[in-house]
Amino acid sequence: MATRWSHHPGKRQGRTLVQRSKPVVATQSGIAVLRLARQIDTLTDQTRAELNDDGMAAPISLAVNADSMATWVLPALAPLASQTTFDLHRQDQDRTAQLLHDGIVSAAITSVASPVRGCTVRRLGAMRYRPSATPEFIERWFPTGVTAAALRVAPVVVFDADDRLQDTYLRRYGIDHDEPPRHLVPASADYAQAVDLGFGWGMIPDLQARDSLKCFDDNGIDDVTLYWQQWSLSSAALQRAADAVAEGAARMLL
Repeated sequence: MATRWSHHPGKRQGRTLVQRSKPVVATQSGIAVLRLARQIDTLTDQTRAELNDDGMAAPISLAVNADSMATWVLPALAPLASQTTFDLHRQDQDRTAQLLHDGIVSAAITSVASPVRGCTVRRLGAMRYRPSATPEFIERWFPTGVTAAALRVAPVVVFDADDRLQDTYLRRYGIDHDEPPRHLVPASADYAQAVDLGFGWGMIPDLQARDSLKCFDDNGIDDVTLYWQQWSLSSAALQRAADAVAEGAARMLL
């Protein structure tokens, strides 16, 4: 069964908005309508807050990749914390744009350069990642240097199922992602600590570099370009957040 919506009053023909499966799932048309409704609610709330000078601005929902969240985004947004509240959604940089597309957030820090429909895009800069491990790990698993044979058996630390950085590096050596033993550590600071404790090697951003970790392959350095995407609507609060994030990125990213 499905819920249908007629976009032209008086006409029978409509669009399927919801598939009544278990759980209920919105169709693409339903997502578009939901996104519009959330945009209207957000703009209405933010306009009401701006007219009420003695109150906090309406919450701004942002999707942020974990490494940015753990390093530079919070300091960038901190000056606005007394003016508005933030609803931050942590997601992989390859998937944050999907939250924007679905209307769950009004802006996202993403690795997707092409604009989500109805959104604007601003390039922020790049986070540099290096394949890193402890000297002890490198000596044990790569005693004669990095080889495909060694990478197939050396344990690797992965953030979560959506983390592709390590897989991208392994593919350069013709290795499938499921060949080496994998540790999943789904927290940015804990991820770096796991690599530091010798669980395995991992792609560590320069913003989380530690003296105790060493890059074992300079040819494996990966620069991930990040973009700010936001709804194309007029919102003073959202624009302040966009400017604050851009300023923070200019200070911290490549």
